[in-house]
Amino acid sequence: MVTIDIPRLYAASPSEGTPHLTINHKATLDLDSTNAFEGVLLKHDFLKQQSINCCLGPEKLLEVWFSPSPEEIPVSTARNGLKAVSAGIWKEMLDLVNCKVLSIVESEHVDAYLLSESSMFVFPHKLILKTCGTTTLLCGLPRILEIAALSAGFPHVQPNLLKGISAVATPYRIFYSRKNFLFPDRQHHPHRSWRDEVKFLDKMFLRGSAYMIGKMNGEHWYLYITDPGTTLTPPATPEPDQTSQGETKTRLLTMPADMAAAHTVGLDQGSDETLEVLMTDLDPENAKQFYLENASAVAEGQFYQRAHHTLRGGDGDSSGSSGNGLGNRISGHVNGHSQAAFDVFSNTGSDNGEFTSDVEGRYPEELTTEGHALGTVVSGSCGLSEVYPSSRYPDARIDAYLFTPCGFSANGVIPASEGAKDSNPTYYFTVHVTPEPHCSYASFETNVPSRKSGRETADVVEQVVKIFCPGRFSVTLFEAKVSDYERGLSRGYGSSTAEYKASEMSAAKRSARMDGIKGYRRVDRIVHDLDGYDLVFRYYERDDWKGGAPRLGERAP
Repeated sequence: MVTIDIPRLYAASPSEGTPHLTINHKATLDLDSTNAFEGVLLKHDFLKQQSINCCLGPEKLLEVWFSPSPEEIPVSTARNGLKAVSAGIWKEMLDLVNCKVLSIVESEHVDAYLLSESSMFVFPHKLILKTCGTTTLLCGLPRILEIAALSAGFPHVQPNLLKGISAVATPYRIFYSRKNFLFPDRQHHPHRSWRDEVKFLDKMFLRGSAYMIGKMNGEHWYLYITDPGTTLTPPATPEPDQTSQGETKTRLLTMPADMAAAHTVGLDQGSDETLEVLMTDLDPENAKQFYLENASAVAEGQFYQRAHHTLRGGDGDSSGSSGNGLGNRISGHVNGHSQAAFDVFSNTGSDNGEFTSDVEGRYPEELTTEGHALGTVVSGSCGLSEVYPSSRYPDARIDAYLFTPCGFSANGVIPASEGAKDSNPTYYFTVHVTPEPHCSYASFETNVPSRKSGRETADVVEQVVKIFCPGRFSVTLFEAKVSDYERGLSRGYGSSTAEYKASEMSAAKRSARMDGIKGYRRVDRIVHDLDGYDLVFRYYERDDWKGGAPRLGERAP
């Protein structure tokens, strides 16, 4: 029998003390079933809806913080904070958002939920929810606040404006962002316009700030952010000047390009940092790797190449396959129950020349249908598993899913290197791809600090862009601020004037490096100084791009 090594980055690879996988088989079957249960679209309707959703492009991204860090969670809160909340409760909340849980990678510091419409990450002190298509992300926010209060034990108050919500936790800070929609008329309330979203958030929180970053007549990005120590609207004891605050106005952020370097001096290695790369107009040939038919062919080729190598006396790890290999054994928890390891290459069949008679009946069905097996194949073959390689992050795990007839999603959970002194010892990345040529889109997001990855941000961006080959893309880098003194020390510089100037020169070089992404020209750059954060937005087009002006879709407010 052919034996294939366990992939080092596969989420379900058995490894003591590392993240483990829970697969929601019911949800994955519903994605491709003609006998859908109540509330879930039939296969035809689901694929039709997916076709509509693919054209909508950019995701909605929500971060809800209940404390500045896991160490600062109130003593009255459950020991693991939000991680103490059961998956069943989160699934009920996600019903309000209109998406399903496909699988969960659980780790000590973060639980990563792979969804039918993107991803969710649950830390002890914060929740990150990213959804695409016509999902109603903000409709889940009141329920998130209630769950934090009743199930996680965060300090809370009685709500005055939220019907059906018995209690709401007071968040430390709220972040909501997205790129401009291509088809806003297909969205549902409250997502039909940025102005409607701001009104929705203003009804819940005081002193929120709304921003538009980028050109009004070009690619732009929206951000809503609250001050530290967010106050609910209306507060328990309203103050006259607060209850009549009116609608928050969206501010247009611009800054001359030559000022950018001065605002991007290095930050502390352990600071909060989020990198988001949003890509459109993917190269059609390159995008084929995210189609089920193509991925299945790649998997079959790898399978029989390894079968040939094994039957000729090899060890099953032949050359020519992805660096992380195809896994033959999966272990973990399925639908909440313990499951023994099983061989995904047994009891199935295929035809392939001289090996037909020898391995007939053994080719895995999992490598011919949508799901996690082909998702793992794609994450290895496209190069995604090498963005944060196992050589540097041996306990990193990737949970990937390939859809029918195309489309790809993946979550990565990345424990910090051994000995790292960090308040956030586990990081994440998430990727989502819609490859259809008339509406192609891909996104990559991570909170792995550039200084901890051992590479500059530009190197990570170049590697990601090489995977997807977009005609144009934008990069948003969101970094927590630290003092000038800490900035210098974090990069090995002393406190003297000369050493600090050296730190500034290094920051200028990094900024210039971001302006020189190989194969692309930087069209726009905007830097803004927010309360507690520095925000840098860049927009690029491929050197040979002839696709014309950006598709605006949604007009700036």
